[in-house]
Amino acid sequence: MEDSNTGLALEIARVSLPVVIAGGIAVFVVIRMKHKYKKGTLGKKKSKGAQNLLDSLIPLGMMIGCAVAVTLSIFSPISLPSTIGLGAGTGLLFGCFAYEIYSKKEKVISK
Repeated sequence: MEDSNTGLALEIARVSLPVVIAGGIAVFVVIRMKHKYKKGTLGKKKSKGAQNLLDSLIPLGMMIGCAVAVTLSIFSPISLPSTIGLGAGTGLLFGCFAYEIYSKKEKVISK
């Protein structure tokens, strides 16, 4: 009976851990962006193309994270739904970091 309960607990942890990790990352990013919005420090670019790229960095990070996760799940024993959730979460985090870096980057025009 003890082995059955331990196995069930491990299975529940294995299934719910990717959701908890990705959810924690999502809450962190949303709270960070909300704070930047309230402070008025969201990234602004002068050209429309640069602003579109800046606004697309977070969703692009999520898509790239999912693609990398699917590729890794082909070669690893981790299940596909778990890797997709974790890939989207890590892509969201890296997209947020890219947003921060690119929003601070200024174009230097040399004469």
